[in-house]
Amino acid sequence: MSKILIIEDEAAIRRVLVKILTEENKDYQVEEAEDGVAGMEKLKDTDYDLVLCDIKMPKMDGIEVLEATKKIKPEIPIVMISGHGDLDTAVNTMRLGAFDYISKPPDLNRLLNTVRNALDRKSLVTENTMLKKKVSKKYEMVGESDAISKIKEIIAKVAPTEARVLITGPNGTGKELVAHWIHEKSERSKGALVEVNCAAIPAELIESELFGHVKGAFTSAVKDRAGKFEAANGGTLFLDEVGDMSLSAQAKVLRALQESKVSRVGNDKDIKVDVRVVAATNKDLKKEIEQGNFREDLYHRLAVILIRVPALNERRDDIPLLVSHFAAKIAQEQGTTLKTFTDDAVKKLQEYDWTGNIRELRNVIERLIILGSAEVSEEDVALFASK
Repeated sequence: MSKILIIEDEAAIRRVLVKILTEENKDYQVEEAEDGVAGMEKLKDTDYDLVLCDIKMPKMDGIEVLEATKKIKPEIPIVMISGHGDLDTAVNTMRLGAFDYISKPPDLNRLLNTVRNALDRKSLVTENTMLKKKVSKKYEMVGESDAISKIKEIIAKVAPTEARVLITGPNGTGKELVAHWIHEKSERSKGALVEVNCAAIPAELIESELFGHVKGAFTSAVKDRAGKFEAANGGTLFLDEVGDMSLSAQAKVLRALQESKVSRVGNDKDIKVDVRVVAATNKDLKKEIEQGNFREDLYHRLAVILIRVPALNERRDDIPLLVSHFAAKIAQEQGTTLKTFTDDAVKKLQEYDWTGNIRELRNVIERLIILGSAEVSEEDVALFASK
């Protein structure tokens, strides 16, 4: 059922529009408003899938309705209704965010095609929003400790900027979660977040992975290939384990950050890129610099903002929340009944030395859910979670 609102001060035009739409599709639920003020009242109270709005109206004209709606419900497509003398204005409304415009008297085919296209777009926006919520849930940062609260505060300040961020911390602490949060809360969230694990790619291939290559650049280069910098254009590039990157690749990354240009392996042609770089490492890069393994100038380019993710042993107060979070997530993934943990079981888990951090805790929770009692007890923890 698609909800459509018609805002039009001429009753005859409203009747024609309602008749056309309801005869076209019985699933269209059409409501009317006689002017802009009445239309805005309805828009505040109801979620519509589409608005058809006249331009010239008393009290509040269509331009004002468009601008006000885009502020409170930007996802709703708005089609402007224009008289013959309003065509220039109608075209200008599209710059303000209108989906399209139709002229009076409305042409049947033009009207119906515009309505179908607008509703299709609304469906896509809704679907993308739901997908994004799922992604956000996947990368949720769980915890209320001082350390995690501090990280969330920094992200809230840094994410909307273009500042580069270097995330440090031991393996398994959730550095990638911080990177995803920075991207999702940034102005680049509509673009791609492209991840590169620098430790997992052989040194001889990392440059091709980052910058792409042209056909014939090396033996296995059978066709041109874009690199991760190009793939992340307009979005964010996450360089995980950046401390493992070769010195040759570091030099090229430095140039890319300085000049916003890359060149594919085997080709000197420059390609402009607009990329925000977020990097992460479990290494002490200052020591790596002293040992000649990491470029100091690249470090200063990457570390405009430093975020340290603490080891789980430094945030034991978050373990009860993490246990509940992982138990619910694992039950959902496996399609099993949610298991609870006794207070003593959780306290026992808080006493452990979590050398593998969050990753290790999640594995232990999954093991306890599979092997433990209906309510996981302290005895279960002692039996199945021991190291």
